[in-house]
Amino acid sequence: MSWSAKAAWLVLGALLVLLYFLSPILTPFVLSAGLAYLGNPWVNRLVQYKLSRTAAVSVVFVLLSLIGLAVLALLLPLLQQQLAAFVAALPQVLGWIQTTGLPALGITLPQGLHFDAAELGRLLTEHGRAAGGLAIKWLGSIARSGGALLGFMATLLLVPVVTFYLLRDWDRLLHRMDELIPHRFQDRVRRMARETDEVLSAFLRGQLLVMTMLGLFYSAGLWLIGLQLALLIGLGAGLVSFVPYLGFIAGLLAAGIAMLVQTHAVGLPLLYVALVFGAGQMLESMVLTPWLVGNRIGLHPVAVIFAVLAGGQLFGFIGVLLALPTAAVLAVLLRHAKTLWLTSPAYRER
Repeated sequence: MSWSAKAAWLVLGALLVLLYFLSPILTPFVLSAGLAYLGNPWVNRLVQYKLSRTAAVSVVFVLLSLIGLAVLALLLPLLQQQLAAFVAALPQVLGWIQTTGLPALGITLPQGLHFDAAELGRLLTEHGRAAGGLAIKWLGSIARSGGALLGFMATLLLVPVVTFYLLRDWDRLLHRMDELIPHRFQDRVRRMARETDEVLSAFLRGQLLVMTMLGLFYSAGLWLIGLQLALLIGLGAGLVSFVPYLGFIAGLLAAGIAMLVQTHAVGLPLLYVALVFGAGQMLESMVLTPWLVGNRIGLHPVAVIFAVLAGGQLFGFIGVLLALPTAAVLAVLLRHAKTLWLTSPAYRER
């Protein structure tokens, strides 16, 4: 192995170690990089219309902010109602699990261990009016203790700032990285970078659209069959659908339990829930994913699940965020490695 190859492997190893130790503080930078990557094509398009880079970034930034605020203004009141309904139904859910759900599965709680659903309901009713004051006191105690709230606020403030500067300097950063590539490798690296960009951008944008459309479909379907927590469960199932079958399974279980608690009926209500999620799964696998995502990464669903779990195990939340983009990059590298191997003298001799 040449000294340059050894140096490259050493640098890669050092970067992975550094990523591991810095993972607790990388969340705002990873989110900002993802937002900048998704917004860069819009900025480039505006630059073609004779806008300066800074002006184009400002326009895109304002538009994205307005869209985000509009979505929040629309969803937050509805989600607040859903959460209030969930809190109100929580004693009933616990009672159903204790008296019906667990016995139906053949599970008996140990002697003396039980969910006091009636007491929980009484406490929620009695202290419901004081919930706002308790929340303020709780937030005040967190503010006095510092850590978690400061970290959250830092993330909240850093993401738009870092996103703006990354968008403004995106092309300049790419140019500087390109200058570091040795001349004899430039053509190959640029070709791989273009292919990786095509795969990654198409996958990320397509997957975000799939998640959004699935969340809306599940929410609308559950609302039509009369489920009170339709929006909360539907959007949650759509958000976790980037892991194959996770949104379908988690949403089906959550909606099934909620429907049982709400209606106390096992027949048609559960059949309607199954029909909604069955139709959503068919819509995802037969229409949305082939149309919006296609075989962009080229990885088996089991490999995608493994990538997400491995990323979470190694780097926590940052690892989950980076799992699929990293898998997309590795898939491109492996395809090029396969091509090099199939055209190598060692393979031809074999």
